[in-house]
Parts: sequence; C-alpha cells; structure tokens
Amino acid sequence: MKAGIYFTGTGPILILTSYRALDAPEMIKKLALKGIKKFIAFEVGQALVKEKYGPQFKIIMGDLHQEDDLRVLDYDGHHVFYNFEFGQMSDPIYNEG
Repeated sequence: MKAGIYFTGTGPILILTSYRALDAPEMIKKLALKGIKKFIAFEVGQALVKEKYGPQFKIIMGDLHQEDDLRVLDYDGHHVFYNFEFGQMSDPIYNEG
C-alpha cells in the first residue's frame, strides 16, 4: 500500500493506492480518466498518514481493494499542503501527461 501527495493543476490531493508505484502505468491511466493528466507526486509514509488522518484513514483502507485500486483520502489542497513537511516526502515523481 502506498500513500502519495499529487500536486495537480487544481492543487494537492492525498491518495492511497494498492498500485506498486505512484507512477505505475495503470495508475496513470486511472488518474487520466479522472482528469488528472499532469502531476508531481511525492510518496509519504503510510504510518504518518494513518497518524494524521486516524478514523478517516481506516475507513478508506477498509474500502481499498487489494490490487489495482486507489482512493482519494483528502482533496482539500490547503489541508494536504500544510499537513506534511517537505522532509516527510520522497523525491518527486513527474508525469507530463
């Protein structure tokens, strides 16, 4: 399971996914179907996300299938941006669409 912050044209969103990577080809296709074609993504630790989102994290995890799935945990860009420090994020992953 991976957690990632995706900086998109409308602002950052926090996604939980069962894909092997935040930029897996299948993941990119699913995001494109949702209108997200260009992004910069950063992986964040699942334990950290669980700590910050508590019950909401548990609900989303319970709804997430084992393979090839993703769920948006937080789409409030301001909240996502200020909830994590840059040092808690991985190196950036770029997708030009």
